[in-house]
Amino acid sequence: MKNYKNTVFYLVITGGFTALMYWIITKGKHLEVAETIVTPESGNGSWGDFLTSMQHNFQDPLAILLAQIITIILVARVFGWIFKKIGQPSVIGEIIAGIVLGPSLLGLYFPEFSGALFPVESLGNLKFLSQIGLILFMFVIGMELDLKVLKNKANEAVVISHASIVIPFALGIGLAYFVYNRFAPEGVKFLSFSLFMGIALSITAFPVLARIVQERGIHKTKLGSIVITCAAADDITAWCILAVVIAIVKAGSFVSSLYIIMLAVLYVIAMIYIVKPFLKRIGDLYGSKDTIIKPVVAIFFLVLIISSYATEVIGIHALFGAFMAGAIMPDVPKFRTIFIEKVEDVALILLLPLFFVFTGLKTEIGLLNDPYLWKVTGFIILVAVVGKFLGSALAARFVGQSWRDSLTIGALMNTRGLMELIVLNIGLELKVLTPEVFTMMVIMALVTTFMTGPALDLINYIFKTKDGVEVLVPTNHNKYRILISFGNNEKGKSLLRLASSLIKKQKSTSSITVMHLSLSDEVHTFNLEDKEKNSFYPIVEESQLLKQDITTIFKATMDIETEIADVANQGDYDLLLIGLGKSIFEGTILGKVIGFTTRIINPDRLIDKFTGKEGLFENSPFDERTRQIISKTKMPIGILIDKDLQHVNHVFIPIFSTEDSFVIDYIQKLVYNNNAKIVILDVNGHLTTNFVMNSAIDSLEQKYPNNISLITDKIITQEFLAQQDLMLISLESWKALVDSRSDWLSGVPSVLILKH
Repeated sequence: MKNYKNTVFYLVITGGFTALMYWIITKGKHLEVAETIVTPESGNGSWGDFLTSMQHNFQDPLAILLAQIITIILVARVFGWIFKKIGQPSVIGEIIAGIVLGPSLLGLYFPEFSGALFPVESLGNLKFLSQIGLILFMFVIGMELDLKVLKNKANEAVVISHASIVIPFALGIGLAYFVYNRFAPEGVKFLSFSLFMGIALSITAFPVLARIVQERGIHKTKLGSIVITCAAADDITAWCILAVVIAIVKAGSFVSSLYIIMLAVLYVIAMIYIVKPFLKRIGDLYGSKDTIIKPVVAIFFLVLIISSYATEVIGIHALFGAFMAGAIMPDVPKFRTIFIEKVEDVALILLLPLFFVFTGLKTEIGLLNDPYLWKVTGFIILVAVVGKFLGSALAARFVGQSWRDSLTIGALMNTRGLMELIVLNIGLELKVLTPEVFTMMVIMALVTTFMTGPALDLINYIFKTKDGVEVLVPTNHNKYRILISFGNNEKGKSLLRLASSLIKKQKSTSSITVMHLSLSDEVHTFNLEDKEKNSFYPIVEESQLLKQDITTIFKATMDIETEIADVANQGDYDLLLIGLGKSIFEGTILGKVIGFTTRIINPDRLIDKFTGKEGLFENSPFDERTRQIISKTKMPIGILIDKDLQHVNHVFIPIFSTEDSFVIDYIQKLVYNNNAKIVILDVNGHLTTNFVMNSAIDSLEQKYPNNISLITDKIITQEFLAQQDLMLISLESWKALVDSRSDWLSGVPSVLILKH
């Protein structure tokens, strides 16, 4: 009755008021004065009017900006992914994506499309959005700095850091002396040009360096702490020098710039002694909470914007203010982590690629159309490498570092990346650098960043040492070794319970290693230890409940799938246990489209196809991550489909092929170590016809008559499945089971899929 009344009310209200609106509009037409009404007539008819309207819509500034953002993000992610796959920082790929979308490639070969996508009048919008992205990025960089490290380890680090600045700075000024007449913009004083060349050659990319240190596993070593401290000191010093250089360039001379510098000093004092204590008080009040309320977030963003505005007005650039605002954030790792998570995704994924493309639009490789210009570019790269690499290495050697560590420090400090582009864009904006010099310096930034990884590999090869501090290869090769790799804590605990059930009574001759990997861009220097501790805390608690000793490995990496396979292969483990991931597109129409396209365009899938590994995955609902781990790992793997596995007391094992004989080894382990009750489904009679399998099961039945049951029923009831804790099955049998579309699949408990 209530629904009926609601329907009547709805029809009366909507119908009545719709009729009222129609009546008012009809009466309102009589108010029109014919002479004042202008009706556009295109003469093209309705369809022509529609096409004209759509054309205007496409040319709307907002539509152009949105089209630019879509294109930029897609291209940047693709190039970033490619460079991650070849072991390079993704920032290099994103920089190259910017160059590709600029006049060097897209504008050269597809000028009409480039002109439509990046019309000159739209570049202003792109510029200001990219500047907002840079401000947010520099805010994050300031927050990533661990100033306590500088206080505790500043002695050697400051010597190395300042040497790594002053040496390339001096060489940069020397280089400016030789190229000033040919390459300096008209009307620019030598002082301004030379100072910018000096600072451009002496900058280090702290974010890229920190990621490389984490990925190579040297962050816990003395070398890692020294190089991180060097980079932090280098970052602070270089940005302070840059602020002075900008002040001198804008003022025209050093003497007149002193007014700007004095204002900048007052600004820094106010930020350290007034704003920082105020923010610290807020951090003390809210630092222990899981989330931060919006008014507090507003306060910090307001501080960021005011700080950036102040430095822009003073004349030392808004980016310095953003960096300073990040550096004085409350020294509470959890607080900084929450803020970085709020800012970083928007800054790095959405806005920062706009900066790369804006830089790419100003980078014209075609300007270097003469062998002489390429010789100058090569000389700039040489001076940059000699100044930064050798300058840092020699300073490190002087303060007592070994040659291997000194050269490693030099290679890392020579990384320039995005920070170099920021400096170069400032120089181009201030008209201190010509487009030619700007292009040369962009190439130098790419080369010096790209060479960091190979240089480190070469140094390690020469000195025959490895970066990693974790012992991945166990010393006792007689042990049965299990490696667990987990993503989330609940799945990690289930994997640990499963591993423990396989070795519970054989702890002296077995071991469990638990590994957690994080993406490099999600781990920061200031919260590295906290992240490691928090990642393993629930797993360690579970191991104590199980009375099972474990070894832990925590690493930051660019490619989680490859890293899992590498650790497993190099560590000589006997079994790798992982959880099955789930695709966000699973069960959707879009998922089917994406699944089809990834089979075509994914290079890893193409390699699997040619090597024959693609057959492993036919008809198997593995996500892409699991597929890659399986294809790259050269050892037995167990993939757990976890349905809150608490115990492994009742295990169901279907046998569909004689190739499943290896599963009996796991049956023996579960029965002996965990006293598990095993039910074996043998529909095809392989246990009776195959001698090896028959004798192994007979032996188990004699020793453990109450633990082994055989069934041959083709129909499995839901009641039976509900009594089981785990279904253990081989990969080939799992494929056959999925392909058969058995009704009882929906009711299976947790499943361990084993690849021999």
